[in-house]
Amino acid sequence: MPRFAGPGNHRQIVLVLFPKVAYAFAMFTLMDRRRAREPDPAALSEGRMTAFAGQARGRGATLNISGRFEPFSRSLFDDGWQGLEDLPAFRTEVFEEKPKSIITRNESPDISFDRSINPYRGCEHGCAYCYARPAHAYMGLSPGLDFESKLFAKPNAAELLRAELSHKAYVPKTIALGANTDAYQPIERERRITRAVLEVLSEFNHPVGIVTKSALVTRDIDILAPMARKGLVKVALSVTTLDPKLARAMEPRAATPAKRLAAIRQLSEAGIPTVVMVAPIIPAVNDSEIEAILATARGAGAGEAGYVMLRLPHEVKDVFKDWLEASMPDRAARVMSLVRSASGGKEYEAAFGTRQRGTGPYAWTIGRRFELACQRLGLNGARVRLSTDHFRRPPQPGEQLTLI
Repeated sequence: MPRFAGPGNHRQIVLVLFPKVAYAFAMFTLMDRRRAREPDPAALSEGRMTAFAGQARGRGATLNISGRFEPFSRSLFDDGWQGLEDLPAFRTEVFEEKPKSIITRNESPDISFDRSINPYRGCEHGCAYCYARPAHAYMGLSPGLDFESKLFAKPNAAELLRAELSHKAYVPKTIALGANTDAYQPIERERRITRAVLEVLSEFNHPVGIVTKSALVTRDIDILAPMARKGLVKVALSVTTLDPKLARAMEPRAATPAKRLAAIRQLSEAGIPTVVMVAPIIPAVNDSEIEAILATARGAGAGEAGYVMLRLPHEVKDVFKDWLEASMPDRAARVMSLVRSASGGKEYEAAFGTRQRGTGPYAWTIGRRFELACQRLGLNGARVRLSTDHFRRPPQPGEQLTLI
């Protein structure tokens, strides 16, 4: 689905599809004739050159690598007729998806929920490190720039949720909202799918845990505050750094750190339990800020805290490393060395129990620092447990009312 020129644009730019092995040398030869300022021919030969400078303005990824299920790798080259600098930037496109169910189940032993709802696929926040990027490969799209520019909305989410909660066999447990992609990403402002989902959960008195990087969550305080009084909701704000410049580089379209902290304050003042997530912790990038983030969030009203180490599954490795080399070339090698030290010598350890916390001396040190800071600040002293006691299934058409 790549779109590199708009209607009426007749630039002689060629999209070349080559098998991952065959023709690699031919492409290398083509680009090797270009001037030194042109894209690295080595990167091209690896099938990674799918976007040129200027196309990724305002995005986290600079690559648009093919997904792991694709039999071909997609690469661009200039035929010499026009300049590459004139290629249009990637624009956000939103497609509508009509799934048959909306509650996703999981059996992962190292997370605190067994079901979740994601109103959107892809995320415009564009976090370079996002572990959800590989999911776009299932759509035949790139986990790189496609993930943050080709989004899928589920307009029937609330309708599906109502049907699933109304089923007589349904047993309520806390639903995680936005566990994969952010339920409050920019397109929610217009689409309002997340708000519709919350309205259904509120009607059924169903518990929900929200994780977001967006201050837009405060828009729904009118729904969340009454739910909180029944023990039905908890909101976690992810704060990766207090440095707005670093945040802009890592998470180009997410709320600034100041706005996230202000959201924690607003939610807390409304009586809604809040959590600060120091996530992900990236070695030699934001690990020095752990204590400062926790202290600032505590001052804003957060009662609980959590952390997750950087995770680099599948294509995320290439996207993150490319961002790292471009943004922090002086420390890129050090960052990846520490990542491997916390992942058993690999760039990613997928095993349950260690994928989120890491192993080895560095990971142990991070864990102890986090625990001591929380203890000193009074975080996690009394964790809020959400309740299913108030769950009720409204009478359905044709159903006899219960006599009390």
